[in-house]
Amino acid sequence: MNYLRSYRNIQPLIVFYTYILLFTLISFPSCAQNSDFAELRQHMVRTQIETRGISDPKVLKAFQKVERHRFVLPEYLPKAYEDYPLPIDEGQTISQPYIVAFMTESLDLKPSDKILEIGTGSGYQAAILAEICDSVFTIEIFPKLGEKASNIFSELGYKNIFSKIGDGYKGWPENAPFDAIIVTCSPSHIPQPLKEQLAEGGRMIIPIGSYPSQSLVLLEKQKGKIKQKKILPVRFVPMIDDKGKKY
Repeated sequence: MNYLRSYRNIQPLIVFYTYILLFTLISFPSCAQNSDFAELRQHMVRTQIETRGISDPKVLKAFQKVERHRFVLPEYLPKAYEDYPLPIDEGQTISQPYIVAFMTESLDLKPSDKILEIGTGSGYQAAILAEICDSVFTIEIFPKLGEKASNIFSELGYKNIFSKIGDGYKGWPENAPFDAIIVTCSPSHIPQPLKEQLAEGGRMIIPIGSYPSQSLVLLEKQKGKIKQKKILPVRFVPMIDDKGKKY
């Protein structure tokens, strides 16, 4: 009887605290979710990026900060920090985290650099670059993708990313020269306009070739001449013009 009486005395408290717990879980699910994403992001950096040799502190810090889940489609949120590319709108993809990191580190970026990105896509690569460099100019051929990425940049407070809809093959001549150029779609050859818009001493990284035989090529302009070398086999979507024709 004493046990029963004690239970009856504390029963209202049990009910009260149960309601408090349920209210907290219902009202603040995003807090728990953001905490989960933060842990997944740190795990991604440790296991997918650092262990594969990416060591530039600026690059690692950018990947630790930028929320990749903000750039994926809702149905792929649980896979946002996995070790592979994911589909986005218009039949395009957000690249594997390691490839984004590898391309970024290969450019040997400086805080004062002005960067040109060809193929905004989801906007994830541009956000990584914006954490490292002075300014990022990014071009997207698909209006839906470009506008969506631009909205995300605004939501996240990026003031140093400048985006437009256009043909990336032609570059962005009015803002050239660029200290570095990164291309996230694959033409059959290196676009001449991009070579011309690369600053003296500048670097460019670009996938070249037709699927499935593509190579990531690193270029550097020295005394007006372009030196280049293949550095990694890759698979990227093709570079196209505004008519959908492959370059």
